[in-house]
Amino acid sequence: MAFDRSIKIAPSILSADFADFGREIRAIEAQGADWVHVDVMDGHFVPNLTFGPPAVKAFRPHVNTVMDVHLMIAPVDAYIEAYAEAGADIITAHVEAGPHPHRTLQAIRATGKKAGIALNPGTPVEAVEYLLDLCDMVLVMTVNPGFGGQKFIHSQVDKIARLRGMIGDRPIHIQVDGGVDPTTAPLVAKAGADVLVAGSAVFKGGSVDQPQVYGGNIRAIREAAQGLALSA
Repeated sequence: MAFDRSIKIAPSILSADFADFGREIRAIEAQGADWVHVDVMDGHFVPNLTFGPPAVKAFRPHVNTVMDVHLMIAPVDAYIEAYAEAGADIITAHVEAGPHPHRTLQAIRATGKKAGIALNPGTPVEAVEYLLDLCDMVLVMTVNPGFGGQKFIHSQVDKIARLRGMIGDRPIHIQVDGGVDPTTAPLVAKAGADVLVAGSAVFKGGSVDQPQVYGGNIRAIREAAQGLALSA
């Protein structure tokens, strides 16, 4: 994974057809997805329950790009190795998930995987200031984690901009997750985000039998983000 700040679209398979994940993953990649985002939820840290390591391992053979695994679980450290072995390329944990996020990032890096740290909407950007040198990515949640299809929280745009300034020239991605669509994509791209997670905005109206709809949705998000980013 060579580092670059070009806009990357990472569809969240939480919005895919749960009965057909393999074909759904292949369809979004064929239609232009840069990464595949896997939302792991435990029913404790967030009010939903999704994918354990066996599910992630089953997804892995279908992913030819980057499998981006977002752990919304607490405690998190005990499960890092299992998700690494399941085939994640990037593992992101929440700064709020435990008392020692520095140790969490070290544990992710020890597996040989890229390490991300996530911030809930109510968590200030300063919470990651002293963690950046262990990070390959910072994820800014633009909705409260736990469910897809929520409304974008506009106050997070300022957080993204402040984070971008804090990162400086370090090779750290800024990912945004929640309410990303062609309307909000330019806002987060202008603020400094380069990895855009989108669930319903990618999958709406399409299917594995009509994958061109996914492609149109991905292009619409990418073009909206690039248009404002390039003119800024």
